[in-house]
Amino acid sequence: MTSPTIGRLRVDGATLRYEVRGSGPLLLLIPGGAGDAASFDGVADELAVDHTVASYDPRGLSRSPLDDPQARQWVAQHADDAFRLLELLSPDTPAYVVGCSSGAIVALDLLTTHPERIARVVAHEPPVVEVLPDATEHRALLARVQDTFHRDGLMPAVAEFAAGLRRPGAEDPVEAGAATELPPQAAARAERTMANMPYFLGRIVPSFMAYAPDVDRLKALSERLVLAGGADSRGELPYRPAAFLAERFGTELVHFPGGHTGLSTHPAEFGELLRKVLSA
Repeated sequence: MTSPTIGRLRVDGATLRYEVRGSGPLLLLIPGGAGDAASFDGVADELAVDHTVASYDPRGLSRSPLDDPQARQWVAQHADDAFRLLELLSPDTPAYVVGCSSGAIVALDLLTTHPERIARVVAHEPPVVEVLPDATEHRALLARVQDTFHRDGLMPAVAEFAAGLRRPGAEDPVEAGAATELPPQAAARAERTMANMPYFLGRIVPSFMAYAPDVDRLKALSERLVLAGGADSRGELPYRPAAFLAERFGTELVHFPGGHTGLSTHPAEFGELLRKVLSA
């Protein structure tokens, strides 16, 4: 893997660590969940053939510390961070943006607030559950997860959250996979991800999954928006908002290899399709 150039950007209340590789139009990659810039390691080199690829650790995660470690988190603030990176790395030219999971929520907000800075957004399974007809049920799930987190601790809450995202009867991908010894770089990434989990579950999940996007605004901008889902995650909760919005906008829902975490489980195929989507 090509070694990226590392930079740091001061934003309101945090310092962002970002990585840049390649040349061409800017492509900003926004990680989701408890992941960081390394979430895109498996695809970044391939994407850098056509683009200047920038990925980063969102505020409060891994190597992007908050000034106030207890600060509340908001989608709009995270989207403004992404905008600041666009202004720094591509001040004169609209950029391409790819977001996965909670990173896709940030990408949607960025598109609605700064459309003039965006050439195209690919949003892979943004869990904007507030757009769904059964949003009340998912609010109840999130409330239960937070209760479990504060009462019983991290891992029981993670298990309850993961169960609520899956289709009924679906296999737990963590329990299904055999334990393997990771190479040092992957082990370091896994260690950072686990260290990020309390922050993600306690402060990202409640505010991000309560976020209601401006659906009318997104529809007006839908020619610049590619909604995507995992080929193996049909019917699961993170998949459903993308499918719902694509149907409402009359646009294609692009299916990427794997499930919600296809970026990690099928990186070569994921990256190949992503290049095609960005160049279409």
